[in-house]
Amino acid sequence: MNDDEIFLARAIALSRERMEANQGGPFGAVIARDGVVLAEGWNKVTSSNDPTAHAEVTAIRQACEAVGHFELKGATLYTSCEPCPMCLASAYWARVSRIVYANTRDEAAAIGFDDAFIYDEVPKAPQERALPMEHHPRRDATDAFAAWAAKPDKITY
Repeated sequence: MNDDEIFLARAIALSRERMEANQGGPFGAVIARDGVVLAEGWNKVTSSNDPTAHAEVTAIRQACEAVGHFELKGATLYTSCEPCPMCLASAYWARVSRIVYANTRDEAAAIGFDDAFIYDEVPKAPQERALPMEHHPRRDATDAFAAWAAKPDKITY
C-alpha cells in the first residue's frame, strides 16, 4: 500500500472511531508531509459545540501548531470526505499542496450533510445572499488597513 492509501485509510478509520464515540459526525482527516503524519483530526462539532470544528479544520490547526507555522506547503490533507466550503477554504489558507478524499459531497448530502446551499451562496454579491449583510464603511477601519499596508515588520500570509 502506498502513502496515499495508508493515510486515507487512517482518516477513514478516525471518522468511524470518533463518530462511534459520539464525538461528532463521520469525518476524519490526516495531514502528512514527506511520509510523516503532522496531525490527525476528526469532527468535533457536537462534542465541542463548535460549528467550525470539522475534521479538516481541527487537523489543520494541530498541524500548524506542530510545525510552528501557519503554512503547510508540501503537505497533503487526507480526508474521509470531500471538504465542505469552509474546510476547502481552510486548506487554501493553510496552503496545503494537495487534498486526497474518499466520499464525495453528494454522498455526504445523501446522509444529511448537504453543503449545496453554501456553495450556491458564496459566489453571490453580499446583498443577494440569504444571510443579511450590511456594509458600514468607517474611517477607523480603513485606517487600520492603511496601517497594516505601511507596517514594515508585518508577517504576510
